[in-house]
Amino acid sequence: MNKFISNTGELTALTGQLSHSGTYADLGQSSDSKKKHKPSPMLYIVVFSAWLAAVVWFQPRLLQLMDMADTTPKFICLGLFILFINFAWLYGIYNLSIVSFAVFYKFFLSKKTAVGKPLLEYPNVAILYTTCNDFVRESLESCIAQDYPNYKVYICDDSSKEEYIQLVDSFASEYPDRVEVVRRSNRHGFKAGNMNNALSTVCKEKYFAIADADEILPVDFLSKLVPEMEYDDSLGFVQANHRANPNSPSLLARDMGVGIDLHWKWYQPLRNDFGFVMFLGHGALLRRKTWQEIGGFPNIVSEDLGFAIEAREKGYHAKFVEDVICYEDFPDTVRAFRVRHMKWTRGTSEFLHQKFVWLLKAKNITWQEKLDILFPTLNLPLTILYFLFMINANLIIPVLLGKSSIMTMELGSHTFLIPILSLHSGFNVIYDFDFYLITMLTFFSPVLCFIIGLIHKPLTMIRFLSKSTALYAALSPLSTLGVLAYFITGKAIFLVTGEQTEKETNTSENMITGVKKSWSDFLAKSHPDTKIVQGFEIAVAIIFGIASIMMFQISFLGLCLSFALLPILHKIGWESKLAKILVYVPFAMIISGIIISGLSMAGMQTIFFGYGFHF
Repeated sequence: MNKFISNTGELTALTGQLSHSGTYADLGQSSDSKKKHKPSPMLYIVVFSAWLAAVVWFQPRLLQLMDMADTTPKFICLGLFILFINFAWLYGIYNLSIVSFAVFYKFFLSKKTAVGKPLLEYPNVAILYTTCNDFVRESLESCIAQDYPNYKVYICDDSSKEEYIQLVDSFASEYPDRVEVVRRSNRHGFKAGNMNNALSTVCKEKYFAIADADEILPVDFLSKLVPEMEYDDSLGFVQANHRANPNSPSLLARDMGVGIDLHWKWYQPLRNDFGFVMFLGHGALLRRKTWQEIGGFPNIVSEDLGFAIEAREKGYHAKFVEDVICYEDFPDTVRAFRVRHMKWTRGTSEFLHQKFVWLLKAKNITWQEKLDILFPTLNLPLTILYFLFMINANLIIPVLLGKSSIMTMELGSHTFLIPILSLHSGFNVIYDFDFYLITMLTFFSPVLCFIIGLIHKPLTMIRFLSKSTALYAALSPLSTLGVLAYFITGKAIFLVTGEQTEKETNTSENMITGVKKSWSDFLAKSHPDTKIVQGFEIAVAIIFGIASIMMFQISFLGLCLSFALLPILHKIGWESKLAKILVYVPFAMIISGIIISGLSMAGMQTIFFGYGFHF
């Protein structure tokens, strides 16, 4: 169970002490009423209907693969192969449906923020700026530049380094009437504990906003969001839109920023009517009363999602506001990107471990909302299943159902005979055009929004897809380690993305002591700086790379190169000359494999396409 802040009873007792000084003109709405909010189930009806149709259509051919299962090991590996393919189709259809519904929502249902009548009075608001050794002056300046007349900024400072503590104190001294620094004697509960401490000690405002250390709020952030809350007292929070910071000095942030923009554009707005609006941890305005009824933010790494589902179960709903746009930074370095990903992986595993059953039993959360929570939330932990599938499809199946053969290649007057490991002829039952199409759908659906969003700029699209492949497609080994480490220890650590200093290795340690310490560090944090994490990524790249060469799997070889490239980029940096060349190689090889697999539909027999689907 979640461990909430210790003074839950005290917080609940404060419920009756709220200030109701702000009113919305002539609404005639009771402050105790909660509107019923039930999103349409149509999105997930479409998802599962399309998926079941695909299963019914393709399953007879997939089951024919079991004719090759003349031993128990073959039966198991083929059965798992079929199960994963069906599961992969579900996620492919989910992503395709999201993009399709997003288009429909944008043109037919999207609503801009409509304030209606102006506020007659302005309720007091707190802005909680959370920081832990990652102070950004520009972000704080955006917090104090609001055009709303009644607010105060609280710097919730968990910094342990003196340089950041001094920066915070120096900034606060410049605005003594507007800014207050809040610190605590311990750092229990990560970011959740930091915010709970401020809200239970000094922050008594009716509403509070949360800004991350690198977030830039628009000047009208409060003036647009406060009326939303005043108008509808069934809102537990309103989540603002986000875009990548266009002024980021980091090349990595500039290269990847377009992905942030497109993700927020396609995946968030339609949740107002077709899913569950998630609190994304920052750039949101929250109702203090909701926080009190819940008993504070849950002391978990994914405190934002924990808060959102607890608020929904209490009868509140949420709203995503498209036309209030905050700016956020993409991690400045590959190392920071990897640190953030590990934090998210272990944090999401913790959330599912503690809240999965609770969520399924929740009475006020509709089934379509539960699905909308679980589809993206399960995505990170389920990476371990994909990793196991790669082992099964690219190592076990070739050993059990492969045979040595010679591939002939003719270039002009020269003929080359290449020894390869080909699959059993029984796999021919899935070498059909329709199976190829659904495989392509599964492969491209996660990046479909980027393709559509950048189709009018083809060179920009190719550059983005190439560079994002070098980052995101290579995360499977890292995610797998994060999931394993969490389930071994049962702990998730809030790694600070903005922490710049890489972990140092004590060279005076002997080998045995060093290995023990590395293993201990891995279990404790799975920090991407550790040798065991980087070594695992390289080992996976080598093992799978050898298999892909033996089977002439060009696409999978490109993926293996990305596995090895990611820890290399961690060391050499995104801006190095070598990195600027290498980041294009995995994507180029993957696309080459796709082209070759397409030729198989025209009669040219090929070996492999994509992530384990053999052609």
